[in-house]
Amino acid sequence: MGSTEDLDYPQVILQYNSGFLVSKVMFTACELGVFDLLLKSREPLSSDAIASRLGTSTTGMERLLDACVGLKLLAVELTQEGALYRNTEISNIYLTKSSPKSQYHIMMYYSNTVYLCWHYLADAVREGRNQYERAFGISSKDPFGAMYRSEEEMLKFMAGQNSVWSICGRDVLAAFDLSTFRQICDLGGGGGALALECVSLYPNSTVTIYDLPKVVQVAKKQFVPPEEHRIAFREGDFFNDSVPEAELYILSKILHDWDDDKCRQLLAKVYKACKPGGGVLLVESLLNEDKSGPLETQLYSMNMLVQTEGKERTAAEYSKLLKAAGFREIQVKRTEKIYDAILGSK
Repeated sequence: MGSTEDLDYPQVILQYNSGFLVSKVMFTACELGVFDLLLKSREPLSSDAIASRLGTSTTGMERLLDACVGLKLLAVELTQEGALYRNTEISNIYLTKSSPKSQYHIMMYYSNTVYLCWHYLADAVREGRNQYERAFGISSKDPFGAMYRSEEEMLKFMAGQNSVWSICGRDVLAAFDLSTFRQICDLGGGGGALALECVSLYPNSTVTIYDLPKVVQVAKKQFVPPEEHRIAFREGDFFNDSVPEAELYILSKILHDWDDDKCRQLLAKVYKACKPGGGVLLVESLLNEDKSGPLETQLYSMNMLVQTEGKERTAAEYSKLLKAAGFREIQVKRTEKIYDAILGSK
C-alpha cells in the first residue's frame, strides 16, 4: 500500500472543487448559442464576432470561449488577425440543438432546474427528502406534480429525457433479444424516444406509451410522429389506474424514482397484467454490489434524494424487488454505458 505522499490530495480536491464550474461553463455556452452559431457559420470566428452576434460582452465571451477550449469543446487557431474559434467534433454532435444526438435539452434542464435543487443538498441529507419546497416553493409530497409544475417545465423534462435515449436507448434495448415480444408497453414512456428506438430495432413490435394524460398529450403533439402507427398511447396513473395488458413492460428510469414499497406495488400490478410467458425490462443505472461505484450512479442516487422519493440500486436489489412481485429467470446485462438492463420473466 502506498503512503499518503503518493496521493496528490491538493490537486484532487481542487479538481473536485472546480467540477461544478466546468459544467456551468458548458451549460452557459449551450444556453448562449455558442456551438449553434459556430456550426451555422461553417468557418472559425473571432471572439468579437461571436460576442456581437450573440449579444454578449466581448470580455465575458472571450473568457468563456477560452474555457471551452480548455475543456476541448472548442478549438482555437491563432492568426495574424487574432484568435479564431471553431467547434470540436464532440460539440457538433452533442452540444448543438440540430444534431440528432444533441444533449442540449438535458443540459438546460440540469442548469435551470436540477442545480437549484442541489443547492439544498445538505438539507436533503439532513431530512432525507427532496427539496422542491425550498427550491421552488412547491410541495415535495408529489415529486412529479412538482416536476411538471408547468407545461414549460414538463416540456423541458421530456425533451431532456428524449435526448438521453437518443444516445443510450439502443444499448439497453439490444442488451437482450426482445424480438419475441410483439406487444410492448412502455410505462412512464414520456416523450417516446425509447419507444421510437424500440420499433426501429424491433420493427414487428408495437409499443403503447402509458403516462399521465398531460404527458401523453404533449408527446403526441411534440415528439412522436403521427404517421408512426406502431406506437399507441394510453393515459393513466400507474399507481392509481390499471395498466394495459402486454407481453413486455419496459420501465426505464421509473423504479429509481420511488421507495421500495411503491416499487413493489407497481411491479405487482405489472405482473398481474403481464401475459403468461411475458416479462418486464428494467432500465436503470446499476450500482456495484458493494455500492463502491460507479461514481456517475452514486451521483444519480444523490440526485434522486434531492428530486424524488427514490434511489439508485444494485442488481441484487432490483432482482429482489422483481422476485417479490413474482417474476423469475431474472437476467442482468451491464452495457458498460450509463444505463443497464434487467429482464424478468413471468
